[in-house]
Amino acid sequence: MKQYIYPYNTLSAKDAAKVGGKNASLGEMISNLSHLGIQIPDGFALSVDAYYEFMEFDNLAQRVQDVLNTLDRQSLSNLSSVGARCRELVHSGNLPGPVIKAVKEYYSRLLEKGLSHSVAVRSSATAEDSPTASFAGQHESFLNVTGIDNVLKSIKHCYASLFNDRAIKYRIDNAFTDMQVGQSVGIQLMVRSDIGSAGVIFTIEPENGNKNIIYITGAWGLGESVVQGAVNTDEYYLFKGAIENNGECIVYRSLGSKEQMLVYGEGENNTVWRSTNSSLRDKFILSDEEVHLLGKWSLQIEKHYGTPMDIEWAKDGATNKIYIVQARPETVHANRRSIAITEYHMISHQSPLLIGKAVGRSIVTGNVSIVRSLADSAKVKPGDIIVADITNPDWNALLKKAVCIVTNKGGRTSHASIVARELGIPAVVGTMSATEKLTDGQQITVSCTGGDEGYVYTGRMQWQEKKLELHSIPHTRTHPMFILADPLKALHYASYPNEGVGLLRMEFMISNTIQVHPMALVKYDDLPDDPEKKQIDALTRHYIDKRQFFVEKLAESIGLVAAAFYPKDVIVRMSDFKTNEYMKLLGGRYFEPEEENPMLGFRGASRYYHERYREGFGLECAAVKKVREEMLLSNVKVMIPFCRTIAEAQQVLQTMATFGLKRKQNGLEVYVMAELPSNILLATEFAQLFDGFSIGSNDLTQLTLGIDRDSAIISSLFDENNAAVKMLIQKLVDVAHEKGLRVGLCGQAPSDDPTFASFLVSCGIDSVSFSPDAMIRGIQNIGEAEAKLNQLVEVP
Repeated sequence: MKQYIYPYNTLSAKDAAKVGGKNASLGEMISNLSHLGIQIPDGFALSVDAYYEFMEFDNLAQRVQDVLNTLDRQSLSNLSSVGARCRELVHSGNLPGPVIKAVKEYYSRLLEKGLSHSVAVRSSATAEDSPTASFAGQHESFLNVTGIDNVLKSIKHCYASLFNDRAIKYRIDNAFTDMQVGQSVGIQLMVRSDIGSAGVIFTIEPENGNKNIIYITGAWGLGESVVQGAVNTDEYYLFKGAIENNGECIVYRSLGSKEQMLVYGEGENNTVWRSTNSSLRDKFILSDEEVHLLGKWSLQIEKHYGTPMDIEWAKDGATNKIYIVQARPETVHANRRSIAITEYHMISHQSPLLIGKAVGRSIVTGNVSIVRSLADSAKVKPGDIIVADITNPDWNALLKKAVCIVTNKGGRTSHASIVARELGIPAVVGTMSATEKLTDGQQITVSCTGGDEGYVYTGRMQWQEKKLELHSIPHTRTHPMFILADPLKALHYASYPNEGVGLLRMEFMISNTIQVHPMALVKYDDLPDDPEKKQIDALTRHYIDKRQFFVEKLAESIGLVAAAFYPKDVIVRMSDFKTNEYMKLLGGRYFEPEEENPMLGFRGASRYYHERYREGFGLECAAVKKVREEMLLSNVKVMIPFCRTIAEAQQVLQTMATFGLKRKQNGLEVYVMAELPSNILLATEFAQLFDGFSIGSNDLTQLTLGIDRDSAIISSLFDENNAAVKMLIQKLVDVAHEKGLRVGLCGQAPSDDPTFASFLVSCGIDSVSFSPDAMIRGIQNIGEAEAKLNQLVEVP
């Protein structure tokens, strides 16, 4: 006997053939994960048998097939008319009496448990949400459906969506026959996220596939706004290790503009768009506790399924409860095995016309084709850059012609972003005004190589490309590490061959993310009421204690890098601005002295214990402490720059301990930059105070040779290969190894000059840190040097 209804709590993943992938997944979670506290709205599935019963009724299946047989499967020139006729036939069909009776009975039961009086009616195809062929987005779902008559009508709409133009073409592209895919329908209680919030979770970072990260995004109102990519969303990056060990898992967040929200409508309009009020736009959609809860649930779901997952969540604004409403295997990165990296380097320089969120990591040029609907599809030519307000699944065939997508709206989980990743093309989403500023036929260049941001330029820019086969990159004894400044690029660079980050420049994060002098936050109440203070007020508007703004923003910048590279070392250099650079920060002019030679003045270690900056250094220490002890990123080490004397080193370490960063406590290692001759001449003494050395070759060279490295007149004398510099480096490596400490070097020379790389290898240096654009070349130089050294050793 055929069974038409399956309550979700009777289903498991094995039942996809009966109820489709989406319903089977919901049943699997309710049956197996509810005991963990994961909340999933209840519901039931109308089986695939019910669909086939409907299609057999009045010989409907054959009549639909007869229409499909008229489709020109080569040109698809009549796809639109064929699809429309198929949908008309389905809409005109009659649901069998036993099916109607079963739906009515279980719908009544469901409302007795109700979160609300409305339900979501969702398509769940038999080939949907599998790891190999995701039909997600091909078929329709309907929200805020009330009353049995509307539920039955929505069920037929779901059946008809099997014959959407995009669904017909998708089956052809993936070698499914016309009637091979069966349609189940899920009827699930609605969560009142129309007065709450909703969004999407990836248990693998969606842009680069970093497995340490869970990515959560969302907006106010119903989750369709996020899935469609119609809003610029809030974003959260979570560190899985902190979730597993009950730490502070949010390592980075950004506030989206969330200009509009999708809410319940009335009458025929089940849902409507409305503008988001300004107070909600300036507020995060979730509390930290709610983010932690979603992170915990997401990790449990991933572990249960044994694969990275794409999850939809919703928060009920009436009860403040959070629910998981869908989960499916992530299909873009989960099975991808990268064997090559293409590096891009922009040669042309001009200001971008548009800025948005970058999807992909490449540069392309092409002609603009503005698409507002499928009616514009004829004008799109292969190689065009499609520009749109947003994209939708109806456009999938059209988007395959494009070399890039640019949209006004959307975030990393929007339809445009997902399709771009699947097609392996770049996209810039959320530009706000692409359709206004660009015109049909205009040539533009799109660059997605700037980390989080993507740039759109007018005209054809010049750039270089270099493809690197990863299997050809040698594995070296000398550890290759990164010099990094921009946290938003860390997730990308973590996929390169590397052994961690040898130098993370804190000052870049302060100047770009925080923008305010730390002492201006410590002494906020003493600042004059001037335009700079108003700028500080705007930046810190969410913080009563202005110092916490500095601590949290810096901690999140460091935390994102540390999570991206975990468990590899990330060595964070405490701030090393010169006074003229500190002065450029908001409020800086009130706290910085004028110096004739800032390069040799009040910089590095000498600031940290001085009354002029000591409390500012305390904020730096608090941020690092938060990363290590709350975010549980124990791979973070600290490095002290420009430490002139032993007495100064002792004062700095004592000051750090006062602020809660005590060397050796909780495994904290503290390195010192070896960039002054005194660091090396007194290496034995410095080795008693620190856990390692990092040679700053630029400062060491200029201070050994007495050269101002910024002077164009004597720049030819600046040479790391000078015998005096090399003698100092060799001495430091020898002393450090004698004391059991590691030594690294940060600088451009080993990548630019193979002979200098060879010298470092012969010294036995432990690591060399490179800027990202020099990393591969640097590894190759080190590999060649090690191979030559091994040959010399083997010669009798």
